[in-house]
Amino acid sequence: MTLRQGVETPWNESLVFIQIHMIQRALQNRIEKRLFKGKIILLTGSRQVGKTTLVKALVEKTKMRHLWWNGDEPDIREILSGATSTQLKTLVGSHQLVVIDEAQRISNIGLTLKLLIDNFKDVQVIATGSSSLDLANQINEPLTGRKYEFNLFPLSFIELAAHTDELQENRLVEHRLIYGYYPDIVTNPGQEVEFLSLLSESYLYKDVFNLEKIRKPALLQKLLQAIALQIGSQVSFNELAQLTGADVGTVERYIDLLEKTFVLFRLGSLSRNLRNELKKTRKIYFWDTGVRNAIIRNFNPLNLRQDTGALWENFLISERLKSNHYAGKFVNSWFWRTRSQQEIDYVEEFGGSLHAFEFKWRPGKKVRFPKSFSEAYPQSEQKVIDRKNFIQFL
Repeated sequence: MTLRQGVETPWNESLVFIQIHMIQRALQNRIEKRLFKGKIILLTGSRQVGKTTLVKALVEKTKMRHLWWNGDEPDIREILSGATSTQLKTLVGSHQLVVIDEAQRISNIGLTLKLLIDNFKDVQVIATGSSSLDLANQINEPLTGRKYEFNLFPLSFIELAAHTDELQENRLVEHRLIYGYYPDIVTNPGQEVEFLSLLSESYLYKDVFNLEKIRKPALLQKLLQAIALQIGSQVSFNELAQLTGADVGTVERYIDLLEKTFVLFRLGSLSRNLRNELKKTRKIYFWDTGVRNAIIRNFNPLNLRQDTGALWENFLISERLKSNHYAGKFVNSWFWRTRSQQEIDYVEEFGGSLHAFEFKWRPGKKVRFPKSFSEAYPQSEQKVIDRKNFIQFL
């Protein structure tokens, strides 16, 4: 594998300058339909994916009087961490919309949000967070039945195709595989390596460091590199522990933190009908392939890489999961493998049936789905997704 540092991004004539505030996020319409329904809107996602930009678009469209509280401000954290309902009534006044940005920075934010929703029936509260760490720990219990929760991810193929056109974005697929979809990357063509380096070296993991008091960032970086080199393969926590020199418990904890901060996600294995189907195994993917490539410092074009198939697999699965979430489509997702090494890249369950997918970068390759899978799941749909037909999959 060739590592390239400090290189300029090759110019792609298909690239156009895009302003992030002009891109219609796929979640916007869904969130708009949930406004003023008596529940809090909770928007989570990693840093730099455009949460604040999306909320500003929502606020501007309502044209209502609003408050904007930023959890990064020390005085806001102090005021909101222990506010009573009486104090909140004074603060909210006659405003119709309250936004709490970076809500995960505020202690006891769950209780504060509960007081807001219980005491201000006609006020819409929107809270954003760049991690689900404190939000998950402090919000789930007091806000049960009181919130609509949405996750925002880096930009997607579908969003950019809608903004420009499908042909334009299709021409840029290889570029996106290498540099990813973070808004700063998409909107600053020619500076991808610089922005990805800044993002992947520290900023993306700020919540992990701050909220969990991680004292060994070098260990976190080693773990990320080990995972990045294994996308598309089954991951063993024991093996990762040996590679990084950490204990298994620490590896599991760090992976859990990285998942809760929306850096990566796990895909479990389907195991139902066959005795030799692997159980309790997992693969780990990155929400953004550009971040993955920055971690291993490899921005080579696809014709110089040995990991094109793994990149393509990561890209398609992450884009599919984004699309499902944005559409409000609830599905179960797995990969499938047996002890005899038979494997299917991706399996979904929806509409009462299984749908199996094999991913190939180059069209035209013959693919045979394992006979044992077809026999065990005779009603399943089976498709090969390649460079020519992937848009329908997304």
